[in-house]
Amino acid sequence: MFKTLITAVLLLTSTFALAARQEHEFEVSVRVPTLQFYVTPTDPGWMHQEQVLPWDVRRSTLGGLRKEFDVLNDGGAVSAKLVSAPYLSNGNARDNIQLKVKFNGVELDAQTYKQVVSAQDAKVGSRVQLEIIPQMTAGGYKPGSYYGNVNMIFNATAPGA
Repeated sequence: MFKTLITAVLLLTSTFALAARQEHEFEVSVRVPTLQFYVTPTDPGWMHQEQVLPWDVRRSTLGGLRKEFDVLNDGGAVSAKLVSAPYLSNGNARDNIQLKVKFNGVELDAQTYKQVVSAQDAKVGSRVQLEIIPQMTAGGYKPGSYYGNVNMIFNATAPGA
């Protein structure tokens, strides 16, 4: 009888111990680039998040954005261009803030591909900087909330091209 009572108490205790339970679920992913060509941010987490440019209240100036990328092309140089002219908009076209985009110090535009990493540097792999620089408008920055996108295309340039 005593053994049965102890067994029953132990079973009930272990049942109550398991009654409180927490579960956590999170996503895990990886992007493994090809070994011949890649242009990837060193910290890929920022690419899918809104990047807030810093506003200096005392000087009424807008700061830029700098991020690093790892670049490799074992078959030649790397070139880049913008998909369209980048700007920040508050919904009123006359208030748009144009953005200058530099990749590895080369200013990009939407018209032509420009070499941003030489074949020699691309072959061994390089860490380079992306820089987004807001351009002051003629009348200064107007109050408001501004949003925009920067879209870039990178190409592996074949040797001799």
